[in-house]
Amino acid sequence: MNRVVHFEISADDPTKAADFYSKVFGWEIKKWEGEFEYWLVMTGDEKDPGIDGAIMRRSYPKGNGTINTISVEDADQSKEKIIQAGGKQVTDFEIIPKVGKFAYFEDTEGNMFGVLQWKGYM
Repeated sequence: MNRVVHFEISADDPTKAADFYSKVFGWEIKKWEGEFEYWLVMTGDEKDPGIDGAIMRRSYPKGNGTINTISVEDADQSKEKIIQAGGKQVTDFEIIPKVGKFAYFEDTEGNMFGVLQWKGYM
């Protein structure tokens, strides 16, 4: 089954957002040491139900404040299903080292979501 495996919170000021979520929910937030501004969010103990996510600098129009990423078996097959159902691809697929094959899409209502294929890229 395809499950939500990650969330992203867009922010004009990611440092301020990280401070807010840390204070309010006690989340552990660390700046990622990658190519772009990205703060990794650990929402709790790995043994407990739930998912972790990230805070990123807003790069899309406001209104897409939270983006869920969905794990899929085959990213290309999922792309075809999304397009056939009336959705559209927003970014090209990219290979994220040690993570997988990833791209952003929009549903028929303009809501953005990510698609991530782990298998074969770990």
